Amino acid sequence: MNYSVKKVASLDEKVVLMRNDAKHEIAADREQRAAGCCSADVVSTSSVPKVFMSNDCSFNCAYCGCRSSHEEKARYRTAPRELAEIAYAQVNKGSPGVFITSAVLKNPDYTEELIVETLRILRRDMRYTGYLHAKIMPGTDPLLIKQAGLYANRLSVNIEVAKSEGYELIAKNKNKENILGPMGEISSLISAAKGERRSFATSQTTQLMAGSLGEDDRTILRLSGALYKKYKLSRVYYTAFNYQHKAKGYDNVPLRQTPPWRMNRLYQADRLMQLYGFSPDEIATEQANYLEQHCDPKAAWALRNLHLFPVEVNTADPEALLRVPGIGITGAERILTARRGGRLTFDSLRGLGISLKRCRHFITCGGKFQGSMNETVIKCSVSGAYIGEQLALVM
Repeated sequence: MNYSVKKVASLDEKVVLMRNDAKHEIAADREQRAAGCCSADVVSTSSVPKVFMSNDCSFNCAYCGCRSSHEEKARYRTAPRELAEIAYAQVNKGSPGVFITSAVLKNPDYTEELIVETLRILRRDMRYTGYLHAKIMPGTDPLLIKQAGLYANRLSVNIEVAKSEGYELIAKNKNKENILGPMGEISSLISAAKGERRSFATSQTTQLMAGSLGEDDRTILRLSGALYKKYKLSRVYYTAFNYQHKAKGYDNVPLRQTPPWRMNRLYQADRLMQLYGFSPDEIATEQANYLEQHCDPKAAWALRNLHLFPVEVNTADPEALLRVPGIGITGAERILTARRGGRLTFDSLRGLGISLKRCRHFITCGGKFQGSMNETVIKCSVSGAYIGEQLALVM
């Protein structure tokens, strides 16, 4: 295949531009904290560097810095071998892997062919055996998805919006079919390869922008729960919708910026669903459809369900222990192991590294209770607020 490459920047300039474009992609779990708590600049220094085939996008999504209508954007295109060399240089610096991605250059299939060729060069020509994550373009031909999966360890296609009508509003080149179609194809190929014990990508992720349509957290979490269930996703990554400058073709879209703290809460809620057995409807109810800024989702759930507490640590089942604020997976395992040797006391819990500041309001040890029955005091304790100040507001 012949590749036409538009030389618009030197190699060093391209790498600088790639780092800037990397702010908008999340490729690994370690980036969540950066995306949620810090400025976007932190994301580009992740443990899995991202290299871009091109930022010269033919799509015009309102929120994207690479959109076709962004006339001031410095553009670049990279040939597959050049991109493979850039990626290989990154892993030679100690990176545990690399993420091969791109804006939609010309059209999705053309772009995916370039990505597949880059993957092939890394695996076949350069003999690279480490971790590769490859982006799948919206509406990519199933054959190209299959070829990408033969080389990559992980594949991803970004769903972006929490409601399908959002594509017409802020991403007019995308739609439900060209996003969920590839997602379903990836899921089927991974499942088939596992069943037949064939070499193929082993996981799939997606990325979702929070607040792009003014949707609540309940809507986002219910969508994530459905995606995990239907497509067997390994992770849903969340980013804050950041639309601060009007884009051509989207005059009716209001400027909006989702606060970073909301990403932290969504990630916490996501882990509650995946690791702690919570359902989306338990975390964000019809009455409390937004996650709280000053109280984590697990504590917020406990405060709404105080009738289920306290639980006795010496007899509670693992599921009940995991729902106690301040007791995580490791803490629950330590409790279950330790109580086989005798009854636990509050001193025993301290010895196990359990923080009683949060959990003491929700547990008993041998029937003894050291917490408070005052809901305001409990909330202040689990949220880290200054109790005296908060109590003064309600007295």
